[in-house]
Amino acid sequence: MTDLTASQRTFAAAAKAPNAALRAIVIGLIAFLTLVDLFATQAVLPALAARYQVMPAAMALAVNACTMGMAIASLLTGLLSPQIDRRLGIFSSLALLAVFTALLASAPNIGVFAGLRIMQGLCMASAFTLTLAHLGEQCSLMEAGGAFAAYITGNVASNLIGRLTSAGLAGAFGLRASFYVFAALNLAGALLVFLSIRRMPAASMPSPPRSPLGAVGAHWRNRPLRAAFGIGFCILFAFIGAFTFVNFVLVRPPLSLGMMQVGLAYFVFLPSIATTLAAGHVAARVGSRAAIWGALAIAAIGLMLMLSDHLRPVLAGMVLVGIGTFFAQAVATGFVGRAAASDRGIASGVYLACYFAGGIVGSAVLGQVFDRFGWAACVAGIAASLGIAAILTARLVAPQD
Repeated sequence: MTDLTASQRTFAAAAKAPNAALRAIVIGLIAFLTLVDLFATQAVLPALAARYQVMPAAMALAVNACTMGMAIASLLTGLLSPQIDRRLGIFSSLALLAVFTALLASAPNIGVFAGLRIMQGLCMASAFTLTLAHLGEQCSLMEAGGAFAAYITGNVASNLIGRLTSAGLAGAFGLRASFYVFAALNLAGALLVFLSIRRMPAASMPSPPRSPLGAVGAHWRNRPLRAAFGIGFCILFAFIGAFTFVNFVLVRPPLSLGMMQVGLAYFVFLPSIATTLAAGHVAARVGSRAAIWGALAIAAIGLMLMLSDHLRPVLAGMVLVGIGTFFAQAVATGFVGRAAASDRGIASGVYLACYFAGGIVGSAVLGQVFDRFGWAACVAGIAASLGIAAILTARLVAPQD
């Protein structure tokens, strides 16, 4: 029998307890170094558009093309994860990510740039999907909550610090320097994985399902899960739209911020670190539906503020949209883990694939809206996505909700 007895689980948990703080730090750093490239490039979108002499929509689509790679890799890695060695898979993904990041510095045209961003997305999604699978296998139920919180904290921190670093480096040393520094950070992540994961006991690899595609089909037939997949799509659709095209609003009159000022504006993500950590606790107290509805309402209020011609309301709106979307994402992710009766790794892979698909669709659709009709119409499209997510949230019915 492969299941541990209650006494064995208690002993194992006690043995791991002294290392809990160190483990949380390592998990947070791995998440940070894996995802730091994801949205960092958004902070220099105006500079990239000028470099390649293209419209905002075209440049935004190229920059966010990484979400296409992430959607593909999330699903494939979820399906194949039982056969993939965790340490080797994560290390290889981050090492390759460093190569593609460095190549972005000399991409000769926007087509090559977009292709490299897709490859980045494949590597990022493979690394973090395998990391989450590894944590699920190595952590007890008690440890899992802390591990997930550490991962989310690293994710949010990567949004903040990545954008700040990208804007600061590009403003001081040029775009190329920015990509080389991020490549070095990816290599640091690979090294951290190499040094930390090998010290952990070998994972008890879950038995693969008889038919991975059959498991995907079963999850799609699960009405609450299907709603959660749609919510994930809408959340990143909205997030990408808000935080991609607001960059162009910030640098244009009447706000007219410089590159470094745009980078500093992304301190708006700082409150999200604290609020996202509370998502699991809030959802447990009030239920997933109430928690997501509240988060979406906060994001909607933020959207209205982002229509202002004055900097302070715009920044306040960015704070609220960040808090609302990150919080809703954390609650929806936790719901998927509870609502999937079996094959939770595959359910998470499907959810992440839908989530990242929302990113690339949002970039393409809202980019055209922004170019043709302006920022107000773009915000209306984002609001519509939040509204659809709110409707889908009514279907989230699972044990403990």
